[in-house]
Amino acid sequence: MVKKMERPGMILFDYGETLIREAAIDLLRGERAVFQYVEENPRHITPEEAAAFGGEIFERANASRMLGFEVHEWPMLRCKYEALGLTFSLPTEELEEVLWDGLEPGRPTEHIEELLGYLREQGIPTGVISNIGWSGRALERRLERLLPGHRFEFVIASSEYVLRKPDPVIFAVALEKAGMEAGRVWFCGDNPVADVEGARASGLFPVLYRPEGPQGVDCLTVRDWRELIGILEKQ
Repeated sequence: MVKKMERPGMILFDYGETLIREAAIDLLRGERAVFQYVEENPRHITPEEAAAFGGEIFERANASRMLGFEVHEWPMLRCKYEALGLTFSLPTEELEEVLWDGLEPGRPTEHIEELLGYLREQGIPTGVISNIGWSGRALERRLERLLPGHRFEFVIASSEYVLRKPDPVIFAVALEKAGMEAGRVWFCGDNPVADVEGARASGLFPVLYRPEGPQGVDCLTVRDWRELIGILEKQ
């Protein structure tokens, strides 16, 4: 059953397709961006070859993700590029961002900036929990770039905590950072299992963001972030 709503002391968000859309990931475009910084390429590897090899490594890493464990992007980059004999003029932490921006620059979901502005006005703090292989710092920098008017209290990337949502441990980490009881925290996400079930099992109030409409998930569902503003106005 849908848990009774109480005005939140904090709202946490998922990242992908909740705060930011990343609908057109292009492996080749990402590698072409990275190859601008190649220093050594003794085997004359092409961006096309690197993209194909990177896709294979990503699929292998997904086996761990299916078991609930996250794989950090940095060791995957080292594995890929060292196996191909490539070296770069940028350190791994910068190369990661070049690759990510090349793969998909991202854009805010519709009306999310309006919602975040409302939360700032109301003094409701926000945070992020994302199932993501990119580093936490890369995620923070992307959010700063795409949502420049907003400051999240904290950003949690599963890459740096081993476990992925819906595991309750990653929600427990967030609650410790928030300094709040679970019942005072709402969690907004687009995934019925990782976000809704994970938040509910951890005692948070789940909100499903589903622009295409409800799909039989037993929780508060919004199609538009302005709906959530209206709901909060009534609290």
